[in-house]
Amino acid sequence: MATILSAQCTDVRVNQVTPALFLFLPTPKHASSVSYLEIEPWIQSVNYYHTKARHIQQSGTLIQTNFDGKVPPTMQELITLPGVGRKTANVVLAQAFHKAEGIAVDTHVSRVSYRLGWTDQPNNPMIAEQTLMSIFPPDVWETVSILLIHHGRVICKAKKPVCQKCIVMKYCKHYMMQR
Repeated sequence: MATILSAQCTDVRVNQVTPALFLFLPTPKHASSVSYLEIEPWIQSVNYYHTKARHIQQSGTLIQTNFDGKVPPTMQELITLPGVGRKTANVVLAQAFHKAEGIAVDTHVSRVSYRLGWTDQPNNPMIAEQTLMSIFPPDVWETVSILLIHHGRVICKAKKPVCQKCIVMKYCKHYMMQR
């Protein structure tokens, strides 16, 4: 549920919402047994909460009916759930199952990868993921994603990057163009 909520939303906001939500909906079975309208008040401070409430309810139902009430452990199964794309599936696989089937590419990963010249298509997460997977070995995919996300949040910000604090600025196309 938290990864569904995280799309187009800050971790700070998701972390504020999830403790109470998890008490209300501790399992997929619980999510399947309520209306999305009953979920909305619990997540209304999150962007796109109407859609996300539907996705949580529908995913709970599908997990109950198609996966015996357990979150599925493969990319192919996870992406069948509403609101779950490759990024969300990669996060769930890494965090819940300790599996690396890909690299979670969010806006931070896309931006940093583009600025470092690792991808030439920052608006296409699928291509960015495939490119990063070809650069790095599978045993570091989760770490690569976490490091790039953190770097994008703290240093390589979208509007005002803090280039003077960047340890990889000499490799950065953005920094070189600013000089």
